Amino acid sequence: MKHRHLLGITAFGVLALAGCATSPSSGYGYGSSTPAYPSQARCADCGIVTRIDAIASGRSAPSATGAILGGIVGAVAGHEISDKTGGSKGNQNVAAVAGAAAGAMAGNAIQNRATSDTYNIHVRLDDGRSVVINQRDLGGIRENTYVRVVNGKVVLR
Repeated sequence: MKHRHLLGITAFGVLALAGCATSPSSGYGYGSSTPAYPSQARCADCGIVTRIDAIASGRSAPSATGAILGGIVGAVAGHEISDKTGGSKGNQNVAAVAGAAAGAMAGNAIQNRATSDTYNIHVRLDDGRSVVINQRDLGGIRENTYVRVVNGKVVLR
């Protein structure tokens, strides 16, 4: 019984390893029309940036609106949380100040995101197709750079 179990495990291991082997006709060797290394294989969603257009958001707000509103909401939230959890008066004030600072930072970031420009990035893919992706940040992307389109976003390759 013990030998049958060992024989079964050995047979399974040999079959698993045989499935991992590559044959000479896999296309990754000498004399083939495909690249020598799989990492250089043709990328279906890669291409060259042909043009970048800045698109104005058309939205504006006074410069400190987000920070002020976020600070107020954060201060009230910090004070209430400390009050409901049984904090002393001093702890409530500290929580209100910390909430105001965090709220001001968050409000400023939200305002900047809502009023910032976006970019239409035109990409000519390796297979000849052209796509236009709209995104907020370029992340180092410029015209004539080789990029990849991943989940609707252009990233450097």
